[in-house]
Amino acid sequence: MKNFLIVITLLFVINGCINYEQKTYIYPDGSGNMEIHYWMKATDSSSLAYLSKLNIFVSDSVKKEFQASFINNLEVISYSDSTDSTMNTKIKFEFTNIDSLNLIRSFSQYRFSLTDGASGQKVFSQFIPPLTSGFGFDSHNYKIKYVYTFHGDIIFHNATSEDKRQLIWEYNYSEIGNGKTISVTFKPFKIKETPIWIYILASIVFLVVVFYLFRKKRD
Repeated sequence: MKNFLIVITLLFVINGCINYEQKTYIYPDGSGNMEIHYWMKATDSSSLAYLSKLNIFVSDSVKKEFQASFINNLEVISYSDSTDSTMNTKIKFEFTNIDSLNLIRSFSQYRFSLTDGASGQKVFSQFIPPLTSGFGFDSHNYKIKYVYTFHGDIIFHNATSEDKRQLIWEYNYSEIGNGKTISVTFKPFKIKETPIWIYILASIVFLVVVFYLFRKKRD
């Protein structure tokens, strides 16, 4: 399949209605998970049928693009939504190291980087490549959104908005210009998050064991 970004750009040139959203969770060791959702609005039923045949809206083709030794639990689904006349593709996977994603052809221009910073801090960056188009299309129709969640306290970021520990970079085509760089400095938590129910369950098991041991000793 052609470069992921190039194909999406070409679709923007043709219709000017494609949207891209990427959600990523990164652990201090560089592992994490990512969800990608891109969709395009069709002008009529024939356009929708045409879009459904493009590789970026064919699950098997997209899945091949993201298969790699450092990618786990890869899920890809492409579908049409009659309620808003859109073609959609959703991609979900886990990765062993964020830097390895640079080896995937679709991310060849993204320059993912996670390095050590000062005083136990981590520095993350990702480049958002520039997009080229023309023909007088309204550049505000193209929307691109990146949402990052980091396992740690945020020290610095250049996000356009934030929601608690989620940092959000959202642009339309005209705002991307020659490219944007996502930049975040954070101080990692010591361990990966553990759901609170794990602690509750562990406490209950511990108390039950202690109770029966104490009862057995008395008998």
